Amino acid sequence: MTTEKSRCFWATGVPDFYEKYHDQEWGVPCFDEHKMFEMLILEGAQAGLSWQTVLAKRENYRNAFDNFNVEIIANYGEEKVQTLLLNAGIIRNQLKIRATINNAQALQTLRESAARPEMALTDFFWKYVNGKPKQNAVQSRAEVKATTPESDALSNALKQAGFKFVGSTIVYAHMQACGMVNDHLTTCFRYEAVREMGQRL
Repeated sequence: MTTEKSRCFWATGVPDFYEKYHDQEWGVPCFDEHKMFEMLILEGAQAGLSWQTVLAKRENYRNAFDNFNVEIIANYGEEKVQTLLLNAGIIRNQLKIRATINNAQALQTLRESAARPEMALTDFFWKYVNGKPKQNAVQSRAEVKATTPESDALSNALKQAGFKFVGSTIVYAHMQACGMVNDHLTTCFRYEAVREMGQRL
């Protein structure tokens, strides 16, 4: 594990895979529909748990949920649900598993009225920050927010669209992860790089 770089407080003294996630993924603006859906499901799975716990199971989730293929998941039946409940590689919470299927179906419905069906979820999310990452200047752990007016509004819109496990805290974590906001500490070595990515959009 490398220690010479200054990182966000939550990425210090952590396993290598978690440090790598911070260094390479977290906060990078994401406009990939597939990844946006994957992260929405994983963030929902995190509810009541730690992100480190869920991230450690990401490959298991990809295998269990057909690589987060929306069309396949939307057609899961009761037999598949029972199989997933026996899968020790994922969070075996029935509500979360059923919510994943529901959310795939909700996304299909969203696509039916979207201007760009192939980007329905991505466009739905990014319009809440006007298509560009919000550049925060967080200097300490105490300044990190759990929710914002934007995440409140997006959460409500997702619920109205039929999505589940999309409370404002979960939604804001998704916004942070997918680079809709830059919440790297200003002292973190990734802050400037992520800020520049956002400014180029």
